[in-house]
Amino acid sequence: MLSEFGLIARYFQQPGLANAGPWSPQLGIGDDCAVMSVPEGYQLVVSMDTLVADVHFPAVASPELIGYRALAVTVSDLAAMGAEPAWFTLGLTLPEANSDWLAGFAEGLQTLAQKVGISLIGGDTTRGPLTITLQVHGLVKKEKWLSRQCAKPGDDIWVTGTLGDAAAWLPYLQQGVEEKPTDENLRTLWNRYYFPTPRVVEAQKAVALGCRCAIDISDGLLADLGHILTMSQVGAQLDFSSLPASQALQQLLPELEKQQQIMLTGGDNYELCFTAPPHLAGDITHSLSPLCPVSRIGQIIETPGVFTTSGQPVSISQQGYQHFN
Repeated sequence: MLSEFGLIARYFQQPGLANAGPWSPQLGIGDDCAVMSVPEGYQLVVSMDTLVADVHFPAVASPELIGYRALAVTVSDLAAMGAEPAWFTLGLTLPEANSDWLAGFAEGLQTLAQKVGISLIGGDTTRGPLTITLQVHGLVKKEKWLSRQCAKPGDDIWVTGTLGDAAAWLPYLQQGVEEKPTDENLRTLWNRYYFPTPRVVEAQKAVALGCRCAIDISDGLLADLGHILTMSQVGAQLDFSSLPASQALQQLLPELEKQQQIMLTGGDNYELCFTAPPHLAGDITHSLSPLCPVSRIGQIIETPGVFTTSGQPVSISQQGYQHFN
């Protein structure tokens, strides 16, 4: 049986993970601590997520999917700040040291790590119920980050990609459907759940254009936009007709009200919601559209709360996942 250090050396201390990005640490895996240097003119951005089996992901899913998804949703926090991914640490609690599972998990991590350029620099392994804790470190140019606190009345509200797809997969997941579906529409939902796309490049382009406010949509558009509104002490007017629905969602949920409900409240999107002054609209469309769809869905207003374009208050009972409700 592998020791803890043998496990780390075999599955995680490999070039594809430990040197996956351009920001190599001065000292990485193998010592008591990692040593990194923040380049001159940059600031360090740090976030951490803990993902628990059968809460944040199905324990029976393939380890490759679990590894990819776990790192992707955590890197999404860096994207929400406009940061360039640099390093991450991994805390892994396992019921047993299963070689096949570990190899698959490491492969999933490596695929996403190489895609976004983030290097594994250390962590810890323990025995217990399957739990994954990831801390990600990113770099931003000084004073050039995105924040939830910077929305201003008159700003446009934008979202990247499409909304509701991953949440629409959850009923199938609850029915025990695990394999990649053959139906094209269902396959789209499956892919959106297991392979979320951290909008790293899109966010950096938004920063370069002058955007200063963003959040990633993890708990649902209403819930996460609500964090922006609270911290910026503003309100929002949403145009429901502009909410971006994929063709798959439209085919599987043809009733418009159900589409809008899941786009407003469904979690696991990991798209960006960001605000920008109206004069940037053309630049945003020109700069971000080649990377992914981008939609203007409303406007920031002074009056607290969320309203439709006709001025009706938006009152939806489910406003995002809450761990302690």
